[in-house]
Amino acid sequence: MSHFIFGPVQSRRFGLSLGVDLSPDKKQCNFDCLYCELKGAKTVDAMQTFPTVQEIIDELKIALEKFSDIDVITITANGEPTLYPHLEELVNEINRIKNDKKLLILSNASCIYDKKVQNALLNIDIVKLSLDSAMPVMFKKLNRPNNSVSLEQILKGLREFSKLFGNELVLEILVVENFNDTRDEFIALNRIINEINPSRVDISTIDRPSAYKVKAVSYETLEILAREIKNIPVMIAKRKEFDKNNLSLDEEEIIQLLKMRPQSEEDINNMFDENSKKLLLDLLKKEKIKLINAIGINFYKLN
Repeated sequence: MSHFIFGPVQSRRFGLSLGVDLSPDKKQCNFDCLYCELKGAKTVDAMQTFPTVQEIIDELKIALEKFSDIDVITITANGEPTLYPHLEELVNEINRIKNDKKLLILSNASCIYDKKVQNALLNIDIVKLSLDSAMPVMFKKLNRPNNSVSLEQILKGLREFSKLFGNELVLEILVVENFNDTRDEFIALNRIINEINPSRVDISTIDRPSAYKVKAVSYETLEILAREIKNIPVMIAKRKEFDKNNLSLDEEEIIQLLKMRPQSEEDINNMFDENSKKLLLDLLKKEKIKLINAIGINFYKLN
């Protein structure tokens, strides 16, 4: 049973992903975003507990042997992965064993001004950084950062990093109803984004249970807001087409997958083979997992 590796998970944007969780035992994040999939928690400015690089690599080698058809290895965390103190060493070690797989990191961009973090990210194939607002008041209201974080630092760091980075830089804007869903917000974002000049901008909204009572916007709203982003390729996040019913997991692997991220019925129907679906239903009967409805979609999650 893996402690630091989870999945594979079907990403809306990057295909079939094997996840690396740098904080599996508790949430350690310098943001407490209203839309977070994890439970709300007090923000931190550093990780207090974390695995060694060797522990992660040992588990990742085993997982790569079992799941050879993945598209990407994704560095993430129950929180913010760039708070991990050995990030550069970890990235270098993963690069030695990943073969033809892409290495991706999902970050809230809070530490992008830090030169040590920048150096680590320079060796990653795809860097996906969040930028939900270019306005300080809305940034604090929606992302609820630790006092050590400022939007000014983030924007300065994004401008610097984009000039250094030669691979794929993706900015993601997650839109929440009655927060950053206005034309003024996106006009401000457009100015900053054109200064950063990323490879692509992904615009999405809530599609999983969130920590706080906030709502998604419609796909039509995302389309309208996306028009305000000029000169940069924009993708409104949708699920990538993928082979169905080919993922075989045992009970413990299913539990690990749901621990990290609730899975929709669509996810399960598309990804799991018949035996894995049977094991999932057995877990449901045993009440180890439950089925909930959020935003009009049914999700399986840990009980």
